[in-house]
Amino acid sequence: MMVLSGVCLGDVYKVGDYDGWTSRGLVDYDKWASTKEFHVGDTLIFAYNSQFHNLMQVTKQDFESCNTTAAIAVYTSGSDTITLKRPDHYYFLCGAPGHCQAGQKVDIKVTLPIPQSSLASPNPAPQGSLPSDSHPSSTPSSAPTIYFSKLGLAVTTLVLCLLSAVF
Repeated sequence: MMVLSGVCLGDVYKVGDYDGWTSRGLVDYDKWASTKEFHVGDTLIFAYNSQFHNLMQVTKQDFESCNTTAAIAVYTSGSDTITLKRPDHYYFLCGAPGHCQAGQKVDIKVTLPIPQSSLASPNPAPQGSLPSDSHPSSTPSSAPTIYFSKLGLAVTTLVLCLLSAVF
């Protein structure tokens, strides 16, 4: 389990990069998020002045309407760390009056990581398409078996990551 726990560690993103979590119009959070690929296991850091801002995780409906009355979670430390634990959309906004309307909100789309080795898997050649006088391969392609075994490893790793996050 300890060997696979290193696989669970994802990238760390400071939301808004240098400017952090602010309503001063310095960051277009939609544009900021659109330049990133967020995966399960990644961590978001929201850095802000807690005298003027907070952080709320909300539903899609509340995100779209800037409704701050029914938050899923509220953070007020000024340096909040959130680990993305499942593929989904995570909706965050500032609950200070007028800040969400001024653009201090972000939609984080989280996907499962794709193992790099599965991206370059070769496609098997169609069977029985060679002329009779050519020399067909003596062994059938094993590409589908390799692909599915990598997929199985990815699923197993994901399950172990999720279990380690719970326990």
